[in-house]
Amino acid sequence: MRRITRIATVGIASAALALSATACGKSSNDSGSDSDSKAAKAAIAYDIGGRGDQSFNDAAYAGLKKAEDELDVKGAEAEPSSGEGDADKVQRLTSLARAGNNPVIGVGFAYAPAIKKVAAQFPDTTFGIIDDTSVTGKNIANLVFNEEQGSYLAGVAAAKASKSGTVGFIGGVEVPLIKKFEAGYVQGVKDTNPKAKVLTQYLTQPPNFDGFAKPDLGKAAAQGQLDKGADVIYAAAGLAGSGAIEAASKAGKWAIGVDSDQYNQAGLAAYKDSILTSVTKDVSDSVFNLIKSVKDGKPQTGEVRYGLATDGVGLADSNPKYKEMTDLIAAVNKAKQDIIDGKITVKTAP
Repeated sequence: MRRITRIATVGIASAALALSATACGKSSNDSGSDSDSKAAKAAIAYDIGGRGDQSFNDAAYAGLKKAEDELDVKGAEAEPSSGEGDADKVQRLTSLARAGNNPVIGVGFAYAPAIKKVAAQFPDTTFGIIDDTSVTGKNIANLVFNEEQGSYLAGVAAAKASKSGTVGFIGGVEVPLIKKFEAGYVQGVKDTNPKAKVLTQYLTQPPNFDGFAKPDLGKAAAQGQLDKGADVIYAAAGLAGSGAIEAASKAGKWAIGVDSDQYNQAGLAAYKDSILTSVTKDVSDSVFNLIKSVKDGKPQTGEVRYGLATDGVGLADSNPKYKEMTDLIAAVNKAKQDIIDGKITVKTAP
């Protein structure tokens, strides 16, 4: 039975304060019984774009839902608000911790300052943060990935699939995390076809994080790259990446998805035939594993890394057209093994 409580947050201070009182509110089918109140609870606080981004946040939700189904955990979700600051994140995490959720997981590096503050106030609660190692503590688990490795494989696939010799990369916001995606992708393209041209564009610069949230920005950037001859476009841009996928699809070109297997995302069904592959991060399992560790009484702490060798990152092969490209698949498989064997070292910065 689905029992996830979803908390909507707003960008108005007074409303945010009001919500803090209801952040641990019951779901519509919560009986409020004693047994239910004693049930294990876990919460995730979403990154920019929120649930429904067909990518990063949805992958985190899948992990929470899996924990609810398999571990009998009562889940709670909290949405971000547009243009919010660290104080809003502190408020959100504090509300979730006070409600008895353990663990409380911040989805994305933007939660680092807030987790540093709130984790110290709730030493008996485990806090998880995805994509960040800058904040540490005895009750903090840093769930991180070798995105550059998966992106290298995407670069190999793009170079093999391209007919024009020009491919594109779109980053949501120019931050070190997304530069890892760019670095791996460009290296994979160039190692496969040294003559290939890689067009690179970032949608916004910090502190403007709209590049993770607005599909129209991704669509416009992709159209610009298509106009310059790109026939494969890889976007690491959260919800904005869906706009890039749409543009590539309408032009009859290839798109490469990110974080989730975007070929299987319902919201992108109209464009799925153009999604060659996706660079996957096992965000779902990272969330599930942290929740399970807390329930088992052995909470994860410190750096928990997911890489290519453990299938923590990889390439999806859901598109039947991808499976027909035997030369491409052979090149990707060889590159994967060479990375695992240490024959290829993938850069983490351009």
